[in-house]
Amino acid sequence: MQQAIASPLAAWENFYVITGSASAALTGLQFVVIVLSAEMNRLGNGSTTRAFGTPTIVHFCAVLSISALLNAPWPTLSSAAIALGACGAAGFVYIVLVLRHAQRQTYYVPVLEDWIWHIALPLIAYAALLLAAVFLEREPVPSLFVIGGIVLLLLFVGIHNAWDSAVYIAQQRRQRPDESGEHH
Repeated sequence: MQQAIASPLAAWENFYVITGSASAALTGLQFVVIVLSAEMNRLGNGSTTRAFGTPTIVHFCAVLSISALLNAPWPTLSSAAIALGACGAAGFVYIVLVLRHAQRQTYYVPVLEDWIWHIALPLIAYAALLLAAVFLEREPVPSLFVIGGIVLLLLFVGIHNAWDSAVYIAQQRRQRPDESGEHH
């Protein structure tokens, strides 16, 4: 019985080691971006950070969590499905909260690209994770491919949003005068 459970997950081990490692490294880099922007006073207010900065860390951590969950020695596939379903549900609820923060913050006016990358794509990813978890035990092979796609989507969303934040901060730095009155 244990061999039957391990086989669909074992085939994905290298994929999740790679994506989990990438998300952990990118989380660290995002911390550096946040610290540098804080030093330059370019973060806006706390609501803006909750809407556009923190979710990037959450997506990287979700990738790391999914990668760890799918490398764990589960006694049954249904146990893994429950854990993945909880991640999907929590992520979905979190993005609804992020949407509220994005709508309420006043420091930055989001454009269509922001709504797509910060709200729509993560919402789709977490909903799909919940759905894939529901079908994991019955249809493990297609469910694992869906989950693999979700992991990549969340990783790319995090990379895009981190890059977008870094570019925005760099542009703001050039456009605003420093304490001496000079433009950068």
